[in-house]
Amino acid sequence: MISEKMIKLTKSNSVIRAMFEEGNRLAEIHGRENVYDFSLGNPNIPSPDAVNNAIVDIVKNEEPMALHGYMTNAGYPAVRAAVAKSLNTRFDTSFDEKNIIMSVGAAGGLNVVLKTLLNPGDEVIVISPFFVEYGNYVSNFDGKLVIVPANSEDFQPDANAVRDAITPRTKAIILNSPNNPTGVVYTEESIKALSKVLKEKSKENGEPIYIVSDEPYRELAYDGVSVPFITKYYKNTIVCYSWSKSLSLPGQRIGYIVIPGEIDEYELIFDAASIATRILGYVNAPALIQRVVAKCLYEQTSISIYNTNRELLYNGLKDLGFDPVYPQGAFYLWVKTPCDDKEFVEKAKKYNILIVPGTAFFCPGYARIAYCVATETIERSLPAFKKLAKKLDLND
Repeated sequence: MISEKMIKLTKSNSVIRAMFEEGNRLAEIHGRENVYDFSLGNPNIPSPDAVNNAIVDIVKNEEPMALHGYMTNAGYPAVRAAVAKSLNTRFDTSFDEKNIIMSVGAAGGLNVVLKTLLNPGDEVIVISPFFVEYGNYVSNFDGKLVIVPANSEDFQPDANAVRDAITPRTKAIILNSPNNPTGVVYTEESIKALSKVLKEKSKENGEPIYIVSDEPYRELAYDGVSVPFITKYYKNTIVCYSWSKSLSLPGQRIGYIVIPGEIDEYELIFDAASIATRILGYVNAPALIQRVVAKCLYEQTSISIYNTNRELLYNGLKDLGFDPVYPQGAFYLWVKTPCDDKEFVEKAKKYNILIVPGTAFFCPGYARIAYCVATETIERSLPAFKKLAKKLDLND
């Protein structure tokens, strides 16, 4: 018999991935152009030319062992220094290479951080709706997930609800802004309110409560909306970042962890996190792509296409009688469902529309639509959404 934990995880395989596979099945039947797959947050915008140019330049000019060999667990010192400098330039921080660990994407970073922080039975707060894999990450290290609903009006974190959920076993809270699945950006006021609560409860508990800020969508914010850099508001913040979205590099699995020098137990946490990368089997982030991102720190994919898709889908569904939340960031539209969210998803599937129920994000009554697709896909899908709206009597 294999691991009981893995048997449970296999049975509860991601609804998002399952819907993606369903899209492939329907495409074989109806043709790819007639299936409107909004299930997976897979960027469809090409990477900047600078990325491919950097790959070619590095492969041509680096010595083989310098290119392909091992380095320290935390990553190349020069790359980490360059990442720190770019953060200092953009956010007026004061990091250096000793505050940066290169990670295998944000997911790898989150697992490294949780491996570093958690003892069995420690609690990690998440704000629902949230990316479902957080539960798996916490359970990897025998932690306990504590779910606190966001404010139902604007999906901002509810600081008072967080206060009520904190116990002496609370070790961390995971924040994700811009948020998957709502597209909401947590405001400065929300961050300040949370920081005040965490400072008070940390003092009461006699132990620090850490913010783990999951930031793969940081650069995907619209209409001039500012995304607060949380280390400036709460010293016990650890940041996990990925270039999957900002450079359209999800398959390269490259990111970084920021561990500020002022954090409680900084040296112990940094050293433990560096070792955790090895214990978890990453050993270090991939060598080539570390060098590549170091040359592309000020590059970014154009989000104008995402913005076009956002406006087209939001306005199109609004006109059809649906009730979507206007997204400030990321590339997801969060829609209130006129019936049970699982039922709604099944009804949508009959029109070859593939979306994910809010239940998958621990927030029933909503559905997530990933609009990181070709604009033509959204245009072709609107007649299908119109049929769905008619079936649900939304315009009556």
